[in-house]
Amino acid sequence: MFRPLEPVSPPARIALGVGFFVLFLAVWAFATLGGYVSRTFLADPLTMVANGWELMTKFNFAYDIGLTIWRVVGGFILAALVGVPIGIAMGAWKPVEAMLEPFVSFARYLPASAFIPLLILWAGLGELQKLLVIFIGSFFQIVLMVAVAVGQTRRDLVEAAYTLGSTDGGVVRRVLIPANAPEIAEILRLVLGWAWTYVIVAELIGSSAGIGHMIIDSQARLETGQIIFGIIVIGIIGLVSDFLFKAINRKLFPWRFA
Repeated sequence: MFRPLEPVSPPARIALGVGFFVLFLAVWAFATLGGYVSRTFLADPLTMVANGWELMTKFNFAYDIGLTIWRVVGGFILAALVGVPIGIAMGAWKPVEAMLEPFVSFARYLPASAFIPLLILWAGLGELQKLLVIFIGSFFQIVLMVAVAVGQTRRDLVEAAYTLGSTDGGVVRRVLIPANAPEIAEILRLVLGWAWTYVIVAELIGSSAGIGHMIIDSQARLETGQIIFGIIVIGIIGLVSDFLFKAINRKLFPWRFA
């Protein structure tokens, strides 16, 4: 019997997670192999695996995967390098927040895909355009979430630092940033997941390679097995990156997960 907020042991957590994947695969196989869903609209698991093997061995899909990873990581790192300092400044200094917060709140509601026509005009169809789509999609989310986290720092920590003779800059460097570093790392982990949605949009237009390009090309040929394989590859990469991010956060900030 499950109880609210009661922790789950690591073995039970793994068993429950794997169990759901097995259940999902069983339902998918039952619906497609049993003839309940047309394979034209939804390929069965066996066809998906065969199509995926063909993509990897005959069409060099590994290159597309690597290119997409590069685009996500590149755009995300650029957004983090610019967005985190701005977010810290907004959270630390209220005049900066008053000046930037309305625009950031406005811009974060704008879909990154809406900028693609302009970005093609400004940056062409090369890699810069795709990096900028991911940058725009991630940047404003990072800024606002970091600003909120820093702005909610306990006031007693700040007052204690001033009492001990700290300067304004010292409060930011020695109190606000260290106190919120675990939360900022968790924000970056979440936004990295969103960045994967933006790269597919970026690759749908004006791209000759990448997972998104393969998906839209397969859609035109009704190759649903290839489409599903591409989606699963994105999910696996995202899951691995999420686990790596969590492991790094646990290593850097063990007190948060104690």
